[in-house]
Amino acid sequence: MATKKKFEVWTVVSLVILALFILFMVYPMFGLLKQAVVTDDGAFTFQQFKEFFSKNYYSQTIVNSLEVTITVTLVALVLGIPFAYFYSFYHLKGSKVLFVVSILCCMSAPFIGAYSWIMLLGRGGVITTFVKNTFGITLGSIYGFKGILLVQSLKFFPLVFIYMNGAFKNIDNTLMEASANMGCTGVRRLFTIVMALSMPTILAAAMMVFMQAFADFGTPGLLGESFQTFPVLIYNQYLGETGQNHHFAAALAVIAIVVTAIVFFLQKWATSKFKFSMNALHPVEKKKPKGLAGVLMYVYCYGLVAVSFMPQLYIIYLSFRKNTGYTFQPGFSLGNYELAIKRLLGRSIKNTAIMGVVALAIIIVIAVLIAYLVVRRSNVLNNGIDTIAMLPYIMPGAVIGLALLLAFGKKPLALTGTLTIMIIAMVIRRLPYTIRSATATLMQISLSIEEASISLGASKLKTFAKVTVPMMANGILSGAILSWVTIVTELSSSIILYNNRNITLTMSTYVAISRGSYGLACAFAAILTVVTIVSLVIYLAVSKSEDVQL
Repeated sequence: MATKKKFEVWTVVSLVILALFILFMVYPMFGLLKQAVVTDDGAFTFQQFKEFFSKNYYSQTIVNSLEVTITVTLVALVLGIPFAYFYSFYHLKGSKVLFVVSILCCMSAPFIGAYSWIMLLGRGGVITTFVKNTFGITLGSIYGFKGILLVQSLKFFPLVFIYMNGAFKNIDNTLMEASANMGCTGVRRLFTIVMALSMPTILAAAMMVFMQAFADFGTPGLLGESFQTFPVLIYNQYLGETGQNHHFAAALAVIAIVVTAIVFFLQKWATSKFKFSMNALHPVEKKKPKGLAGVLMYVYCYGLVAVSFMPQLYIIYLSFRKNTGYTFQPGFSLGNYELAIKRLLGRSIKNTAIMGVVALAIIIVIAVLIAYLVVRRSNVLNNGIDTIAMLPYIMPGAVIGLALLLAFGKKPLALTGTLTIMIIAMVIRRLPYTIRSATATLMQISLSIEEASISLGASKLKTFAKVTVPMMANGILSGAILSWVTIVTELSSSIILYNNRNITLTMSTYVAISRGSYGLACAFAAILTVVTIVSLVIYLAVSKSEDVQL
């Protein structure tokens, strides 16, 4: 009887988690589908989908999104893989600085880089004006496809670096030595040995970059102009100043889910072709870069990171410049920060902190429970819960925001305009990071340790709380820092759900940009950047690690 009772406790946990997912994830998705195919009169129709595919203006947006997203993914791989290779296989001076700064590049708010590049390379940008006045050369436009490609590639290549750094560490040095003995070295070994062994990770990194780039609203929203992308179209159809069509917006959201799901399953299929395991009993021995090749490594790594981080540094610099609306004037002052204090800075920081802390606490609890259920109590129910939990991984933020708005915009659960619905959105969007990290960690913990605790008289629940969870700490912390930073810099779902009562630092920055208050926007963005830096530094100090696992 005792065994049965303890088993029922975990069954109840499974059912409670499933119920929460049905309420806050499955139900909103069905509501979104209903909005797309049912008219206000209750009639079933595919008219919204017909309209999308029949008008080139609409269908071109998905072509634009796929075109720029696929290109960004390829460029990020081309930039990130060599960077990770040099970092992992060579002793580069200042490697920790490279690591931290590169992480900061990809953990900034999604539109800060776009805004900064406008200040640098826009029509009246600093670099644009300098080159034109000095050399008489007119630089190409930062707007449209090329601008989006530049900003997203520089922002997302560190994601490839994070993935590949972990993969390269798992390569056994004996394989490298064996290939060298057979005459396979240098570039040839990189492509025939290292890249082949890392292919599952390359595909996973490509998937992450693709999903992030496809869902990005901020960068195309600021730089797109006539080159409109899918997330921007969804926003304009639901909350735009003109031409709102909620049914059409819902149809667009359904199309977005289908597109990303297709890409996700293609990635899973491709990954299945490279099934093997590696265990680095003899980690790769880093070499010291020498000669011209070594100089070029330093130039490449530090140059790439410097260019990528330059927008954030420039934003911080501009936040101290005197400013009137669109124009920055000579001299420095704290005027932008004083204006920020008057323009909801306190509320933005408070909401960001509350939302981040509460959402992260919920994420950690649910992620740990799901990881334990999947690894230690694997069955159809728990595997189903794990699958549902990963669905937001393939959903753009605007889609999740729209689904929650439709589901909880009226009684009995009228949550629209509250911080609660923002927290729910953040939990849904960022839960997969911590689940995957916690699951991977638990799979490496021997079951015999828990069995030893139980044999000494501890109950299964006490063993879980006192033994298993503490041993999962590193994996939980690693996933939690990614969840935290992406929560406080979230835009794509927040822009659908926010108002002045639940406004965050990210939204305050974006609103200031959209209203032409550039100095104010720089102040908000600088504070957000500092929050990101502090978060990462605390993580590295607490974990005593130089790695962030995705």
